Amino acid sequence: MSAQTLPNPTKVQPTSTTRPAITPEFIDDYINNRVEQYAGWYDKKCGPVKQRHLYIKAISVIGGAVVPVLVNLTWEFAPMAATFVSLLVVILVSWDSVYQYGKQWKNYRSTEQFLRQETIFFQHRVGFYSDMDDNRAFRIYVERVETAIAQENAVTLDTLTRESNTGKAGTKEG
Repeated sequence: MSAQTLPNPTKVQPTSTTRPAITPEFIDDYINNRVEQYAGWYDKKCGPVKQRHLYIKAISVIGGAVVPVLVNLTWEFAPMAATFVSLLVVILVSWDSVYQYGKQWKNYRSTEQFLRQETIFFQHRVGFYSDMDDNRAFRIYVERVETAIAQENAVTLDTLTRESNTGKAGTKEG
């Protein structure tokens, strides 16, 4: 979500005056049942993905440091141990390159933080929402929230699809 493009509220044209007024209950319902649901999901998914990413990185770094030591040992199983550790490192690095845990973690966390920050800005009428009436502010808030959610979904899908297609020999994306 780092490169997301969100609507500029100063360029959003007024909507039809025939729309009903947005009630405080409607706003609360949207925040509690849509925004908080997504923010909570991103927050929940972020922890395990971060943990996987850091474990893979730590094991890979330690394994990479251990292999040269194993190669120089005179122990009879040292070559086999070095091969096993090297293989483990390759598998872990490959696994991480397919599932992109680091990118997913950052994407989930930034989207979750954006949704929560945007809600605070909207509720306190600061930033983009200052000097706006409730209807206009809410419409822009919904547009920015939904854009952020859609962009996060697209970035995650693109990252995972691109990485899985990269490993296929002789295929072309059309």
